[in-house]
Amino acid sequence: MRSFALASALATLAAFALATPTLTDLEQPHKRASLPTVTASGNAFWQDKTRFYIRGIDYQPGGSSAMKDPLADSTTCLRDIAEFKKLGVNTIRVYITDNSANHDTCMNALADAGIYAIIDANNPLFSINRYDPVPSYNAMYLQSVFATVDEFIQYDNLLAFFSGNEVINDNVTSTLSARYVKATTRDMRQYIANRGYRKVPVGYSAADVSQNRMQMAQYMNCGTDDERSDFFAFNDYSWCNTNFQVSGWDQKVKNFTGYGLPIFLSEYGCTTNGRDFGEVAALMNSEMTGVYSGGLMYEYALEDNGFGIVKISSSGVQEQGDFAKFAKALSANPAPTGDGGFTSTTKSQPCPTKDANWLVDSTLLPEIPSGAKAFMNSGAGKGPGLTGDGSQNAGPASISDASPGSGAATATPTHSKNAAGITTVGAVDKAPLILTALVFVLTLSGTLLL
Repeated sequence: MRSFALASALATLAAFALATPTLTDLEQPHKRASLPTVTASGNAFWQDKTRFYIRGIDYQPGGSSAMKDPLADSTTCLRDIAEFKKLGVNTIRVYITDNSANHDTCMNALADAGIYAIIDANNPLFSINRYDPVPSYNAMYLQSVFATVDEFIQYDNLLAFFSGNEVINDNVTSTLSARYVKATTRDMRQYIANRGYRKVPVGYSAADVSQNRMQMAQYMNCGTDDERSDFFAFNDYSWCNTNFQVSGWDQKVKNFTGYGLPIFLSEYGCTTNGRDFGEVAALMNSEMTGVYSGGLMYEYALEDNGFGIVKISSSGVQEQGDFAKFAKALSANPAPTGDGGFTSTTKSQPCPTKDANWLVDSTLLPEIPSGAKAFMNSGAGKGPGLTGDGSQNAGPASISDASPGSGAATATPTHSKNAAGITTVGAVDKAPLILTALVFVLTLSGTLLL
């Protein structure tokens, strides 16, 4: 019986080995260009173990009224990336993107040029209404936000997401929308964790409004860990061809010392009195590097507001006088070596109290809309793009408050397009394994027959 079983086993193994075809090599997927991912730690950004400073430019040809995604148009982005390389920037910010489009060509070309992207998760159709925030915070809105996360988080040169841009302005009523901006930040961070993505930093870009800048900064860094931002950014146009002291930048460094999160300028570049971009020298100086992590100059394309440094027409790109000035400032003031005097630990801030300039009177955040909870496990699906009526009036008239800590990760992801530590393995040719088994069985048979 033992010899019969052995013979049967050998026959079965041999037949299986002969019947299993040798697999042909599968066509390799398109290889994405890659840069080291940037992370937030302490009050700074890091590229591997090297301190990373944002030395960038804001990029939205046509402005917000054009409602076009420059990273979905290869002709546009490839033309402009050539200019970015001349400038020597390492980061661009894009305000409007189409989450239904493919961005491989432009994001890979940026990576090849050593350039990272900061992406705004909102657009004019899908965003928080600063004066009527409750109905604008809804499942349709978050589906678009999450779809933007899905689309861009696959690229290693995605540096960060903005959860909102200048939602709170100099009208005190707009401060009431801060709860919904912060809730969106919480939801984005939870979505990233639940879907198993790498931990891309999420934060807010604040307007250049002195009466509520510090309150907004404190608010985005108070509460439980799941409610706090990964960084804080703000626009600053106070340096008008002056210097560190006259501009008031020295005082802002003092105000933000000990803030506990990375800080950078999401826009700078006052045009009053002309521009020599002395801000670059200040941002790369030890007077600021212990607190700030660089900034983004506003802006690339010349629009009606007069800030752009290139003029774009059907015939191409015409560099304006400020183009060479900005390139010179970047070249003359390289990123510092070493850690720049950063603080290695993060810490939260006390939530601001209600006053004449800040109307938020609760530390509680609105609960995530019930229709959006399923996205945490199932994903957002295909994005709505830049068409349709948008989401600002798609929600209910009232929303319940959430319990602190409700934004913590609630699921163990089973699939991820870009999760750290996850490797996709292709089909395996089984024949070598089977032949190895045959050798083992033959060896065993010789032993048994002795």
